[in-house]
Amino acid sequence: MTSTWLAEHVDEHALDEHAVDAHAHAVGGHVVDEHAVGKERAEPSVPKRPMRTGGYIVSRGYDWAFFLLPPLVGLVLGIAVSQWPLAQSMVWSPLAPGDPTTPAALFIGALIHAHLVAVFFRSHGNAAIRRRHRIAFFVVPPVLFVALLLSTWLVVLSLAVATFWDVWHSGAQTFGFARIYERNAGTEPTTLRRLDFWLNQLLYAGPILAGASLMDHVAVFEDFGDLDDPLALIFARTPGAFEANAGVLTTTLLVLGSLFLIVYVVASLRARRAGHRVPMQKVVLLVVTGACSIYTWGFNSWGEAFFIMNFFHAVQYLALVWAVEGGRWTTRLRLDARPGGRRWAAAAFFVAIGAYGLSVELMDPSWHAFWAVTMVVSLMHFWYDAFIWSVRRAEV
Repeated sequence: MTSTWLAEHVDEHALDEHAVDAHAHAVGGHVVDEHAVGKERAEPSVPKRPMRTGGYIVSRGYDWAFFLLPPLVGLVLGIAVSQWPLAQSMVWSPLAPGDPTTPAALFIGALIHAHLVAVFFRSHGNAAIRRRHRIAFFVVPPVLFVALLLSTWLVVLSLAVATFWDVWHSGAQTFGFARIYERNAGTEPTTLRRLDFWLNQLLYAGPILAGASLMDHVAVFEDFGDLDDPLALIFARTPGAFEANAGVLTTTLLVLGSLFLIVYVVASLRARRAGHRVPMQKVVLLVVTGACSIYTWGFNSWGEAFFIMNFFHAVQYLALVWAVEGGRWTTRLRLDARPGGRRWAAAAFFVAIGAYGLSVELMDPSWHAFWAVTMVVSLMHFWYDAFIWSVRRAEV
């Protein structure tokens, strides 16, 4: 089982512990550096072990299995699923009999929501982080939940915001992994940092804006048509505007994207002459992620772009959360001294988030209060990930 492999092949303290300059951070992603000073009170942890070698975040096997190869695995799996008739057969939830789905959609939907809720094992489960962001963790979520219950306008707006924040956030996650590999290779934190960030946004968002899946993303604005006010009607016309100008948008992105790639290559060559050596892991990550993004978002290959891209993004994120928080949760559950304790803790973690993900997919969409909970979880996931993964404090 995946949870068993995870449990046995990662130690939260096997991560690189070298601090980097405070300016190296990822906006909306997983790698940030904050200016907080002072020592935090001790967190439950396992004994420290020597830092891994080879520039890997956790270990060679773990990184290849859960950080570097998932884009290719997702691509192969997505193609296989699209050709498997059973995966496309209709199933009905007993909680929502009027809303049929497919096994493939049920699986990827549950995985997506499982990875979204996993952020709370980091944000609220880590006392050192929790103390630094009390308002964000304990005031904003309930306020947003109540607002979603009271305002239909906010409900529709939150759907649009979540759709495009997810795109930004996904590109930033890959940027975060890339910068960690640079850090582990001893690179100065500012070297190519800004260009790396925009390269990852181009690789992820570019194929969406210029490709076959654009209209699938902007279709969320059609919901504004159900609201009777001038501003909502303006938003409701967004899909039509994008469709009418799709050719111009594609051409513009191809031109600007090509110019950016030239700038990136020139800057990389200059950095190389100055002694910078790009880590192999970063190259593999960017190549496989970029190729997968262009192939799927750009051409909607086999109609499985949504499945493929969300599969590898969720796998990478869940592996990161367990790598950093697994030892702490094993200790918190008092399983650290028991034989196989880490495996049991991993099982509990994946069962908990899996149960939430499956419940979201099986629920009746008309249960507004539960739907509001899922929207709060989604938006908090995107927001929290911008500041709860600190390289400066060697948290990742």
